[in-house]
Amino acid sequence: MKKITLFSIALSLFLFTGLFAGAAGAADQVLMMATTTSTDNTGLLNDLGPMFKADTGVELKWVAVGTGNALELGKNCDVDVLLVHAPATELKYVADGYGVDRREIMFNDFIFVGPKGDPAGVKGKSVNEALKTFAARKIPFASRGDNSGTHKMELQLWKAAGLPVPDKETWYIQTGQGMINTINIAAERDAYTLTDRGTFIKYEANWKGEPPLAIIVEGDAALKNQYSVIAVNPARCNKAKYDLATKFSEWMASAKIQKAIADFKLMGKQLFFPNAKK
Repeated sequence: MKKITLFSIALSLFLFTGLFAGAAGAADQVLMMATTTSTDNTGLLNDLGPMFKADTGVELKWVAVGTGNALELGKNCDVDVLLVHAPATELKYVADGYGVDRREIMFNDFIFVGPKGDPAGVKGKSVNEALKTFAARKIPFASRGDNSGTHKMELQLWKAAGLPVPDKETWYIQTGQGMINTINIAAERDAYTLTDRGTFIKYEANWKGEPPLAIIVEGDAALKNQYSVIAVNPARCNKAKYDLATKFSEWMASAKIQKAIADFKLMGKQLFFPNAKK
């Protein structure tokens, strides 16, 4: 009886150790990414994730937050790689030693959307003219106010227009939420807001009937929205899977995936434009 018990214990330990080792091995083939709400909301990653697994055997898992929060997740060593869109902040992030191997992958653009009747009368005007009109006439404006890439861009635009950020004004609505929710709040409040084009197309696609908001200001050179991949610095985060992050970055820049990004559409509209350098 004693021999059987000892054998059973030894067998159980062997099986447990084997299962644990197998689980650890499987975990090594999971890449954790922090990304922005736009790549998630649009459905792009739902297409790319399974393709990455099929091509590399690596499972891509991600959390979608504002760019500021995504960068913090990298600083805290909670993820292995980032896919974000705030170039100036990213360059400082790399310079400060938190990330490495920043690579531009794709872009779309920011747009101002607002009530279809355009009560501010800014349709077709420049970004500077639109912002000055909002401030002068106290036109309701919804800001994400969440340190996301979109919020950072909005702050830059106020500054470029020579205006202070109107964060103490009652007409300036700080939602503290993601892009889709902010667009919905703008619609409820008859307000304008800044959004990336891809997320707005997703908003239009989900709307039953005629959406209350339309594109009002677009095409300004200042509205380009660049996305980049950054590996978490393994010198700071010794558990960061730098090899898998590098594999993901190279895969995103490959001709096959650049084409897949270009081919990704909603309502027949292209959402992202690949621009990885060879």
